[in-house]
Amino acid sequence: MKTVSLVGSTGSIGTQAVDVIRAEPERYRVVAIGASTSADRLAEQAQLLRPDRVAIADSALAADLEARVPHGTEVWAGPEALVAIATGAEVVLNAVVGFAGLPVTLAALESGARLALANKESLIAGGPVVQRARQTPGAEILPVDSEHSAIHQCLQAAGRSGTERVARIVLTCSGGPFRGRTRAELAAVTVDDALAHPTWRMGPKITIDSSTLMNKGLEVIEAQELFGIGYDRIDVVVHPQSIVHSMVEFTDGATVAQLSSPDMRLPIGYALAFPDRASYAFGALDWGAVGSLEFELPDREAFPCLGLAYAAGEQGGTAPAWLNGANEVANAAFLEKLIPWTAISEVIEETLAAHDGTPATSVDVVIEADRRARARAARSVERRTAAA
Repeated sequence: MKTVSLVGSTGSIGTQAVDVIRAEPERYRVVAIGASTSADRLAEQAQLLRPDRVAIADSALAADLEARVPHGTEVWAGPEALVAIATGAEVVLNAVVGFAGLPVTLAALESGARLALANKESLIAGGPVVQRARQTPGAEILPVDSEHSAIHQCLQAAGRSGTERVARIVLTCSGGPFRGRTRAELAAVTVDDALAHPTWRMGPKITIDSSTLMNKGLEVIEAQELFGIGYDRIDVVVHPQSIVHSMVEFTDGATVAQLSSPDMRLPIGYALAFPDRASYAFGALDWGAVGSLEFELPDREAFPCLGLAYAAGEQGGTAPAWLNGANEVANAAFLEKLIPWTAISEVIEETLAAHDGTPATSVDVVIEADRRARARAARSVERRTAAA
């Protein structure tokens, strides 16, 4: 049995990972689960999975949690608890939301584990330091994003893990809830509008990122970090049916694509089982009901976050950390109804304009870059709030 640690087990990705594991209980043993504050769901998962350890970042909830987990299950609490359970398992799923997932990513890789990575922000913001940790013997990254999982599968299906015969990568994008709207039409959209994703059911942060296309921009940077392809060979196309999850075009003109119904349990199962595949079908298609598949180019004028992500990725160094930090601040401000939707990209652009070109030489440098970007973005938000 393969041992698994689920870090961020109570969120959307974590709970779907539990579904995958329960579908094949003979294949996996969950040795640890953890979350920041969701003590009730953690207690339920502990009763279901019987892990050795349960971690909760909020120490104030530890006593209550200890009274509700199975006998023999240890409860680890405090700010470092989630990092602590990122070691000691063959596979670590990092489903922590946002930049906070970086220490988990580094701990898992430095322990020589397979990292099933759902936390794209840690790879984007800390790319150079994550790449060094990736060189640890035994360490590997299997992406859980449906698009990057699709690319990984396309490369495997083509009979090679390298990318020397790859002409380009094509990331598909649903277009989010605002596909087809102009910039002017987006000026008055509400939080509820932005959270009404037409295809995927995700947490609020990633759903807002999807509405701005920042999620796709972050995935462009993630693709470059994962597969080593230049930004000039990473394209984005809007595909509203979310059936084709991404494509790889090879130098001979052939394009290989991965298709399935939109179900995150498929890429989760792929990351856990690789090089094998799950025996339980998630996302299988009914070809008689698929209908037509549409593709179109994204509107970068209406959705400038995509272009901002390309620019930050091409600049490199700590620019992606600034991009990510600014986006998290602007995303949260919109969710709190402090700024309009169109101001999200404006806050990010203003913040990136202040980036000083610092290289990402260490974890401390990345953390400081994130701090500075957030402070700058917060001031941008405050100016807009005061002027409203």
